[in-house]
Amino acid sequence: MQGSARRRPFPAAAPGSAPSAGPLYPGRHGVGKAEDTFKTSPFHLDLWFYFTLQNWVLDFGRPIAMIILPLEWFPLNKPSAGDYFHMAYNVITPFLLLKLIERSPKTLPRSMVYVSIITFVMGASIHLVGDSVNHRLIFSGYQHHLSVRENPIIRNLKPETLIDSFELLYYYDEYLGHSMWYIPFFLILFIYFTGCFTPAARRGRMPLAALLLVGPSSLYYCCPRRYLVTEGQIFILYIFTFFAMLALVLQQRRRGLVPDSNGRFLLLSFLLTLLLIAAWVGWLWNDGTLRRRYPGVIYIPEPWAFYTLHVGTPHPAPGGS
Repeated sequence: MQGSARRRPFPAAAPGSAPSAGPLYPGRHGVGKAEDTFKTSPFHLDLWFYFTLQNWVLDFGRPIAMIILPLEWFPLNKPSAGDYFHMAYNVITPFLLLKLIERSPKTLPRSMVYVSIITFVMGASIHLVGDSVNHRLIFSGYQHHLSVRENPIIRNLKPETLIDSFELLYYYDEYLGHSMWYIPFFLILFIYFTGCFTPAARRGRMPLAALLLVGPSSLYYCCPRRYLVTEGQIFILYIFTFFAMLALVLQQRRRGLVPDSNGRFLLLSFLLTLLLIAAWVGWLWNDGTLRRRYPGVIYIPEPWAFYTLHVGTPHPAPGGS
């Protein structure tokens, strides 16, 4: 009886077999990569290079393609070349963001990431439509340095309720679309940044490739075309994210952790972007027309407003002004 009541031992592992390790459900949040929380992640050269390349080609390049390519190839009642660039951007960028999150050595909140990606795609798609129409209006004489109601081609429309429709279009493009596009964009970058820390003893030098990519990456975010940071409402999101990253760095230092090469790449990109924005604002500080267009505490002229004011309208549409 005593032998039967005695608890039976677990069978011994076979000679040479590895002992069982890890949880039964490694896919659950906070468990799958818990042992890799402080694992030093190598610099993701391929992903950061693809990010920079597609940003310059698909986003920076889309208005250039719209302006350079003959208007006969892309009639005003059809999508422009820039619209197709935007469509490709809306597919490739979420994919790269997901790949970036996958490579984090720390398990990140998946539900928040998925909701952010979905919102990002929706916001970028709203912007695609609004931006397409607004850019096509340039060929008809629309001037971005003026408000919707002040534009010569808009203010005389009859009935006047049509002006409300154009203001709604502008709202979808410049406010709702940008907000739904870039709030999740910066949120995903910050979530990824939270996993870019390593013990100070394991900190290595930043790769030369990372240093070479900092310049093109930062210049993209505030070049005289890019509206991501050189628009007031987006600048607020950018500067808030940057300060949140700096606060996280100070907090993690108390635990003996420092940013790895990927984290330092993000920090340097944000810092250089801030310096370039300051140069952009300083250059246009005394521009009276843009000052009237952008009153208030935060004065950051939009690139398209500068373009239509100082460069002019690209080859006008046939029969246009």
